[in-house]
Amino acid sequence: MQPSGCWGGPVSNHDEAAVGPLTLAWVSRHLEAGERIVEIDALHGGITAEMRRLTVGARDGSTRDLVLRSFVDPLSAKYAEDWLNREAVALTQLAGTDVPTPGLVAVDATAAHCEHPSLLMTHLTGRTVLTDEGVETRVQLLARQLVAIHALRPAERPPEYATLTTADTVVTPRGADAAVWSAAIDVIRQPAPPYEGRFLHRDFQPGNVLFDVSSSEPDGARITGVVDWAAVSWGPADLDVAHCSAVLALLHGPAWGLRFSEAYEEAGGVLAATASERLYWQVRDGLACSEEVRQVARPWREAGRADLTTRVVEQRLDAYVTALMATLG
Repeated sequence: MQPSGCWGGPVSNHDEAAVGPLTLAWVSRHLEAGERIVEIDALHGGITAEMRRLTVGARDGSTRDLVLRSFVDPLSAKYAEDWLNREAVALTQLAGTDVPTPGLVAVDATAAHCEHPSLLMTHLTGRTVLTDEGVETRVQLLARQLVAIHALRPAERPPEYATLTTADTVVTPRGADAAVWSAAIDVIRQPAPPYEGRFLHRDFQPGNVLFDVSSSEPDGARITGVVDWAAVSWGPADLDVAHCSAVLALLHGPAWGLRFSEAYEEAGGVLAATASERLYWQVRDGLACSEEVRQVARPWREAGRADLTTRVVEQRLDAYVTALMATLG
């Protein structure tokens, strides 16, 4: 199993009681001399982990922010050791690269010191942006950022990628063309095409990218951070592109899902050599979304996209998969 990812955008909400005393003591041991936690805010929008922004105060009155990531849900906690260790290694490897990521402060992947498996990291400026306004600019920025991620060649490769669905677990949306979805499912019954391995984020999508952007000038956006590296993997570039494409299709409409692979190539990225190989990865990740529509729609609505009901997201997924399959002719 891999983490579903933080599909929605974080929203601050004061909630100090959610962090247990053992975890607070552990965090305090990793602060600078004279520092203490002065405020805790819950960051909502994720699916697999609880996120907290910790404001740390110094004796001179200055403050800085850290982020605490904890796996509380029993189902997710079973995989937390792997996920947190992956993230800790990735943040260490990415330090000093052109990919903006949080800095690792400490990790307790087995909950040896905390109530729950946890990771402490630096806080990045910026915010997730889920609105339709300015999406063309952000799609181009996302594509260029993903090309930069795939260009990384760490000394230690992360684990091989894992698929997020099987032909037997796909959930066909209500009202979808059964023949189209059956044909799509048949696509992923085939063996995976050969590929040249790349460093993958594995949950690269708008909910895991921070932007500096003003509502008055959405076309002036810039990326300030890429977060949630718990699923970092080694595999085909097409898989990261397919995942971001599927999320864009659900969030902004099918046309933006189709547009992303073009933007990735325009930014210098290289995808599979043949159309059938590309289709395999695109369809595979599109179908993977079918099992999480309700989980995906809820945090998006909580982040302000009230229009994205479960039904709307289902319909967009159906339209996107149908559009992909239409490329077969």
